[in-house]
Amino acid sequence: MTRSEAGQKGGEKTSETHDKEFYEDIGEKGGEKTSETHDKEFYEDIGEKGGEKTSENHDKEFYEDIGQKGGEQKSQNNRSNNNRNS
Repeated sequence: MTRSEAGQKGGEKTSETHDKEFYEDIGEKGGEKTSETHDKEFYEDIGEKGGEKTSENHDKEFYEDIGQKGGEQKSQNNRSNNNRNS
């Protein structure tokens, strides 16, 4: 068994015995630790790499769709905030 296969097997077993909250907790802990050990430049670099990779895998229509969804969500949030303030 390769190292990759062993990792896959372990991940599958873990997913059988842990719930969503477990993964949220370890993700939060990992994020906090990363923020303690990395600076703004680190996040800028990984954001840029992620953006480049996304642009390689998606076309103009993808960006139009997510822009549309983002605009709709922002509009909904603004309406909710306005209703609470009235």
